[in-house]
Amino acid sequence: MTEFSAEDLEQLAARGISRQEAGRQLALLLHPPAPARVLRPCCVGDGIRRIDEAEIVDQVRVAESVAREGRVSKLVPASGAASRMFQALAADLENLAEDEPTAASTEPSEPSAETARLLAELDRMPFADPLGAALAAQGHDLSTLRQAGRRREILRTLLHPTGLGYADLPKGLIPFHRAEPAGRTPFEEHLREAAALIRDASGVCRLHFTVAPEYEPRFRALLDELAPRLAAELGARFEVDFSIQHPRTDTLALDLSTGEPFRTEDGALLFRPGGHGSLIENLADLASRGADLVLIKNVDNVLPGGGPPEVLIWKRVLLGLAADLAERAANLRRALERMIPAEDLLRAAERFLEQEFGRAPSASSSPEERKQTLISSLSRPLRVCGVVENTGEPGGGPFWVAGEKGEPATPQLVESSQLDPERRAELLAGATHFNPVDLVCALRIGGRRLDLLSFVDPNAVFVAEKSQGGRPLLALERPGLWNGAMAGWNTQFVEVPNATFAPVKTVLDLLRPEHQG
Repeated sequence: MTEFSAEDLEQLAARGISRQEAGRQLALLLHPPAPARVLRPCCVGDGIRRIDEAEIVDQVRVAESVAREGRVSKLVPASGAASRMFQALAADLENLAEDEPTAASTEPSEPSAETARLLAELDRMPFADPLGAALAAQGHDLSTLRQAGRRREILRTLLHPTGLGYADLPKGLIPFHRAEPAGRTPFEEHLREAAALIRDASGVCRLHFTVAPEYEPRFRALLDELAPRLAAELGARFEVDFSIQHPRTDTLALDLSTGEPFRTEDGALLFRPGGHGSLIENLADLASRGADLVLIKNVDNVLPGGGPPEVLIWKRVLLGLAADLAERAANLRRALERMIPAEDLLRAAERFLEQEFGRAPSASSSPEERKQTLISSLSRPLRVCGVVENTGEPGGGPFWVAGEKGEPATPQLVESSQLDPERRAELLAGATHFNPVDLVCALRIGGRRLDLLSFVDPNAVFVAEKSQGGRPLLALERPGLWNGAMAGWNTQFVEVPNATFAPVKTVLDLLRPEHQG
């Protein structure tokens, strides 16, 4: 067991991390948990629900009703930097020759395929005008540079802080879609989607963005700029707040050379961000402030104006399903709490949990034991997750996962890194659907707020080899927000069209037809 010094304990206390939690993290790094006990992929009819047209109409009606009542808000994780989005361009810039060629010459090295296409189709990029303006401020003409094949100044101005600085900005602040005067950012598009989906009877749209602390002022400034214009255009008002990952969710690292906590050159403990699973604390804060039904989407999966009608309809379907399931769960729980456990009521509750969430009936024998087990199962936060047909996208998907201590299996979202390496290829080959991160969460059942942190699987962590200052280390990430952080939730997977999934992972994705609309 690691002995922490007084200075270590001061560092831990400053972040709100207990000695016990620090010891637990180091134990997980020394002895990582076993892979998830995955049984099989979920598929349509076995863990994934397919909605018929008649039900679509009903669920859209429910969604519109709960939105008018002001019960719906939206959470967008928006702290991630766009460095990966521009990774190929940054590598190309780094590989350019050091000596600056003359204006009439072509730069010596061949551009990468990504850079070549970017330059060829730059006029279609949503940031073409801001880039031209930034180059003009430096005394350059974009058209002249393109014709001369002088991509160094173009890439430098696009990526570096001396220009637009896109390589370091959060994705939410980068223009994704063409519009006057300088393109629409994902931040703006999420506001527009909210106006189409979740405004209440007074026109209010409630959104929450998790952001990196150094960029919160820029998000707030953009909101101040956008809100009056969008209010006039869309007839909506925006209640937007921001939060950062709590320092208490930071994690320790392990020095691979010593097997002890990794320390910086001055001997201090190294703390690393705990990953997007840390955002369960932000979601719990929203619940404590009254949040009820919450839509969650990645910041880069948003279309112009919120998307075509088909996309918006399916967002409403997921919302309507979540609201309907939460109401049915609350009604069953109230009935069980008020009545002697009659057999027909017990069976109705068991049937609901099994049919809707894949929770098989418990082996409890007496009616009273069954009643208490059912009340506990109904008193869980729930989520409805849209899943799309697998097209080879990297990432997680829906699987059946065995429960602990003999508990029945439940449907869960599982990342490929959580799978047993010996079965990974087999399980992925059989996976029919993919997780696009399109969730609607019910944080209250029958008006009662639930303690979200009590439904986290603390052992569903991610351990990866990293380095710091050239020294190897083991890094620990908390259970992912839609993986282990929601492991104890009631979950329903619903098949949605692939048109609802249009992420921007590289800059060239902005040339896809759905982002050019």
